[in-house]
Amino acid sequence: MFQDDDSDEFEILGSLMLAHPHLKDPNFARSVVLMTAHEDEGSLGVVVNRSAGMNLGEVDDSFTDLGLEDVPLYIGGPVASDRIILAAWKVDPIVNEFRLYFGLEPKKAQAKRLEDPDLKIRAFRGYSGWGKEQLTGELSDNAWVVSDMDGYALTHLEGDELWRHVIMNINLELGLMSMAPDLPEWN
Repeated sequence: MFQDDDSDEFEILGSLMLAHPHLKDPNFARSVVLMTAHEDEGSLGVVVNRSAGMNLGEVDDSFTDLGLEDVPLYIGGPVASDRIILAAWKVDPIVNEFRLYFGLEPKKAQAKRLEDPDLKIRAFRGYSGWGKEQLTGELSDNAWVVSDMDGYALTHLEGDELWRHVIMNINLELGLMSMAPDLPEWN
């Protein structure tokens, strides 16, 4: 995690925020949020482990014309769910670098893909947003766990597997809690 030397607060821009295993909000339970903006006015990110079960070509034919029809669509969050946001990233494991392009216009995403076929492109329906001080409050309430970027996991794992992997790497106790079923009384 990134920490400012002059404060006790962690820098969350560019980090992954994981829902605490006890967070039951249906919008965010077991979610992994890629944080793309964190300012005094508020914070913004997209849920990266909730597939919508379709690709862009199934949403709009114009994406097919741009060669983006196979880009997977994710549910980015409950805000502006009628909006599609494109993001692309690349992980360089040798130098441990994560490069993110967020909020790409479709033609720019097409150009980036042509420049670098190894670039991972994802689309998000909606985003996750927090008002001024809202996220700080939720972090204080331990609703979220902040993690350094795990580019390998983000690129290779999906769904609850991504959430469990990253949370297990943060804290073994949280990792064990993540293995509990949603309704333990049914066991």
